[in-house]
Amino acid sequence: MVRAGFFFCVIALTAPSLAVAETLSFGDAAAQLAKACGTDITANCRGVNLDSNRLKECLSRNRDAISADCKATYFSTFDAIQKRIAARITVAGACRHEIVKVCGGSTKETSKSVPCLVAAKNLTRNCAQAINDAGYQ
Repeated sequence: MVRAGFFFCVIALTAPSLAVAETLSFGDAAAQLAKACGTDITANCRGVNLDSNRLKECLSRNRDAISADCKATYFSTFDAIQKRIAARITVAGACRHEIVKVCGGSTKETSKSVPCLVAAKNLTRNCAQAINDAGYQ
């Protein structure tokens, strides 16, 4: 049961709707957490619904009981996840012109324009940086 919960946490962290400036991919973040904190999560977070916020809270709450490797890893990993999410949100603003003019899309539905933005040439520097930080390229 705990393994299934941990598995679902890894899936939640790697979901494409989530997402680092010098960001870490969600898959890499999940792998990093699994490697450094897997045993600690199993031992200390049993029965916790393992979405990223609850997992972070559980690890923080059990800080005294977790391994040094996990302590050294989990805050930076969760910070990288939050940076990736923030970077994906900024794409709509940084690429507003390209989304509307080049891709014929709407900034209200930026995710539908991402494939076009990734393939587009001559993006503004800010848009290209936002796409890169968001992990789309």
